[in-house]
Amino acid sequence: MRNAMVRLEPRREPSRVMLYATPFVAFVLTLLAGLVLFWALGKDPVRALGLIFITPLTSVRGVAELLVKSTPLILIATGLAFGFRAGVWNIGAEGQFTIGAISGGAVALYFHPGGGPLLLPAMMLAGVLGGVAWAAIPALLRTHFNANEILTSLMLVYVALLLLGLMVQGPLRDPQSYNFPESKLFQNAALLPALIPKTRAHIGFLIAVGVVAVAHVLMTRHILGFMVRVFGDAPRAAAFAGFSEKRMVWLSFAISGGLAGLSGLFEAAGPVGQLVPQLPSGYGFTAIIVAFLGRLQPLGILAAGLLLGLTHIGGETAQITMSLPSATTSVFQGMLLFFLLASDVLVNFRLRFGLRAPVGVGGN
Repeated sequence: MRNAMVRLEPRREPSRVMLYATPFVAFVLTLLAGLVLFWALGKDPVRALGLIFITPLTSVRGVAELLVKSTPLILIATGLAFGFRAGVWNIGAEGQFTIGAISGGAVALYFHPGGGPLLLPAMMLAGVLGGVAWAAIPALLRTHFNANEILTSLMLVYVALLLLGLMVQGPLRDPQSYNFPESKLFQNAALLPALIPKTRAHIGFLIAVGVVAVAHVLMTRHILGFMVRVFGDAPRAAAFAGFSEKRMVWLSFAISGGLAGLSGLFEAAGPVGQLVPQLPSGYGFTAIIVAFLGRLQPLGILAAGLLLGLTHIGGETAQITMSLPSATTSVFQGMLLFFLLASDVLVNFRLRFGLRAPVGVGGN
């Protein structure tokens, strides 16, 4: 008696149309799964999805919060896309985000009161350099010791979090904080100008859009983008062409670390206004989903960042309004990634069904 068998067979040439359609397919499947999930929880599924995906867009405050949440996701994911497309896996953007906030925040705290027009640029530069310096550690370990950058960059996240806690309880702690682990509030000159009056939205979003535009040009019209694509698609061809793998590793980590550090500074100098241990809130990990949902393309990342930012804001609204579990947002993001990966498998492979003879029957 033969047993049913299912196997994956690579497609000769995956459809490019389906490749770019899979994010939309994954989103629709996530909505359908969300309906089932909320129904199983005994909640009105239509109302819940409306609170998550529609309600935040119906008010100025909701739109402003969407821009606040989307800014770090877009910046970090754009930087990660360079490395991911080249086969360089920086999973530690959360740590680089944290170090960027510490570096830029230290400039704000030790700068002369009153600031001046150079304060914000100096903070931004310090944030970028801090992120680059932290990203340089796994780059060095890979290029000189052949260490796996996934593990090293991820482990450094926890070192960065501990360092932030140490700094806000030590050198950067506010003397008048009654021993609470927090820094002084940043002076007005060290805060990002508001993008929408009387809201937390700041000009960091415009900078993020500018970064996306520059990244799009680099990816599609510059030799750097060509090198990235060659390293990702055909590493041996890149070696024959004379492209340096070590240089690409360093460049990928520098870009992703710098943008992660800049986003950390934006978070500290924007909605938070000081350094606190709770400053990192998972942006570095969520940005990985954003990067792949946007197909590692800057313009796609811009749209994906807005969508994931919407799930953050809407998820919080639904939790409060309908007493949903606190993990609602994370579940939605997880389902979105799951369906995206599943769709990618079906784009690159086809299912083959057949029969398999039992072991030891009909064979030698």
